[in-house]
Amino acid sequence: MGTSLKYRILVLNRLWQAVNIITVPRAFSLLLQDHAQVIYTGDGSFRMMDANAWLAFSEDEEPGDEEAFVQTVRMRIRVPKVLLLRDYDQLPAQEVKFTRQNLFERDNYRCQYCGNNFEEHQLNMDHVIPRDQGGRTSWENIVTSCIKCNSRKANRLPHQANMHLIRKPERPRWRPFVSSLIGQDYDSEWDHFIQGKK
Repeated sequence: MGTSLKYRILVLNRLWQAVNIITVPRAFSLLLQDHAQVIYTGDGSFRMMDANAWLAFSEDEEPGDEEAFVQTVRMRIRVPKVLLLRDYDQLPAQEVKFTRQNLFERDNYRCQYCGNNFEEHQLNMDHVIPRDQGGRTSWENIVTSCIKCNSRKANRLPHQANMHLIRKPERPRWRPFVSSLIGQDYDSEWDHFIQGKK
């Protein structure tokens, strides 16, 4: 299949945490400048290869037509799926912004009281501890609820309404670039490395 410049590669920091998604040219730039190495998981292992090892691997086991590769004059070079940065051990400083949409994504569009999935227009944001009892508008105190459960709970604590939360609300662990993958196709080999994705 060759590849297009839109093909995406997952990037991990030194702690093996997902930190970015990059294009083919950027991936080869990092690899050839020795800023990163490939993590190959295609055979079930987690082999790490620098640029020379990756080129040798591509030459020894030439990628088939159905695999992603870059065609050079002499050979097909496999396109890596995952890169490990050699020196970077930080996570992006950005946090997931608290919005109605991000809340529904965190809770997977599921009412946290009855457990049913709903369309966005059928959902509300519920303060677990009501505002008039000191409850804050934060990731740790807001859950997704359907209109029926929200009305039933009203201005009470869940136990006062004889209701129970499916899951304790907490700040999402996924980072903004990881959340952008929700509902999209991505390489199944990334599953090993994307932590906290639903």
